Amino acid sequence: MTAFILVPGMFTDAHVWRDTAARLAAEGDEVHAVALTGTGRPRPAGADPVDLETHIADVLAVIDSVGAAPGAAAGRQIVLVGHDYGIHPVLGAADRRPERVGRIVYLDSGLPRDGVPALASVPDAALREELAGRGGDGELPAPAREAWGRWGSTEGVPGAALDRLTASAAPQPLRTLLQPLRLTGAAAALPVSGVLCNGSGSSIEMVQRGVDFGEPTLQAFTGPQVTFFELPTGHWPMLSLPDELADVLRRAAAGEGHRLVSPEESRPPAHLRPFLLDVPDIPRERTDNVDLYLPDAEGPRPAVVFVHGGPVPAGARPTPRDWPTLTGYARSAAGRGVVGVTLDHRLHDVADYPRAAEDVAAALELVRADPRVDGQRIALWFFSGGGLLTADWLREPPSWLRCLSASYPVLAPLPYLGRVDARFRPAEAVAKAGALPLVITRVGLERPEIAATVEEFLTASRDCGASVEVIDVPNAHHAFETIDLTQESRDAVHDGMRSVLAHLAV
Repeated sequence: MTAFILVPGMFTDAHVWRDTAARLAAEGDEVHAVALTGTGRPRPAGADPVDLETHIADVLAVIDSVGAAPGAAAGRQIVLVGHDYGIHPVLGAADRRPERVGRIVYLDSGLPRDGVPALASVPDAALREELAGRGGDGELPAPAREAWGRWGSTEGVPGAALDRLTASAAPQPLRTLLQPLRLTGAAAALPVSGVLCNGSGSSIEMVQRGVDFGEPTLQAFTGPQVTFFELPTGHWPMLSLPDELADVLRRAAAGEGHRLVSPEESRPPAHLRPFLLDVPDIPRERTDNVDLYLPDAEGPRPAVVFVHGGPVPAGARPTPRDWPTLTGYARSAAGRGVVGVTLDHRLHDVADYPRAAEDVAAALELVRADPRVDGQRIALWFFSGGGLLTADWLREPPSWLRCLSASYPVLAPLPYLGRVDARFRPAEAVAKAGALPLVITRVGLERPEIAATVEEFLTASRDCGASVEVIDVPNAHHAFETIDLTQESRDAVHDGMRSVLAHLAV
């Protein structure tokens, strides 16, 4: 028998678990939905202000009550489930009762660390700054019905359930977000499961990619005691898919689920596998954060500058300019008689787009100043999350920019990743692109939320009469150049390169 202790997230109380708890109970499990002080239940008169320690005490009280009731079954496994903010009191309580806990479940939550407050998990950087400036007193008002999307995707939540969520919501005491979580490490070896909600932009594939990139916070989740699940819904699966969530929680309690592969266990991760084309072995010439691949040709030559995507963890090694896709494109360009350029920029978080844009602009100045480069014939080629960086060049295309290309790009901010500076809106900027030739490589097996940004951009391009060529790769995935080694994929790379180089020849 399993005892599930369900801890809600920000603004929500125990009622949010109603349908999932009922399904678990119907299967014979013991269920405790925790009412957190100050949100799910009133604070006693004269009590200290509500903070994270208050909520940890709430969870501890429930843990200690399991098995204490007369006639309760002995030896049951306690599974602590933390949704959203709720993972913070869950981890704090598990750290103090590790011998009582059989498994911890992260339900569409952040990855709290010792000494870091829950505020760090709020995806909106501007909101984080605003809340940090308020100090420790007061409350954060509960969202209005139309404002829940600021706190997580409402995909799949029926209107009646959203009404119920809004009606039962309560203000969040600010101290719960600002007080650092303190962990001794006592619970570090406990089994863990992660339940990822695709509507929130998370997936097992993305987590595995983070592990492959060397993201330090994810390495602990590659152990054999850690499993993962996905649900095709937004941030509140207990409202949108309550029965499916209950089934996943029961499977997690049984130790089922997908296990990540550590870099030591696998062949090279996808982004470090060989490029799909045979390209000439042209050496690089490195200056600061920029690499040049020079053709065997006389006189100043046009250049194609390849701009990687992201965000990429700051500690990722090798850095993007040495990834096979980028070096493959650059060597291919050099083999065709133009200068291929790769660079590293500092897009490590969605808040970093302004400084990544500065890095790209500085790299272009360096490249154009090189006497071996024809500074009046430059093409920019962006990849993936680097697509948002196209906005600056679309809005004010310089005369020397002869072509702008983007492969499987993100062309509008993805809300679940946090607020992006309003400057980086390619669909709005394209109206000022004039006659600048645009080449977009679109993959048929793209993630839906990214595909939607491409369609938004193409619609805006058609509306303003922009010059856009679309190269479709129907059976290819995002970042296909090292994973879809097909003739269709090779043809797409050749077609994209031919088109870009044709514009440079003008």
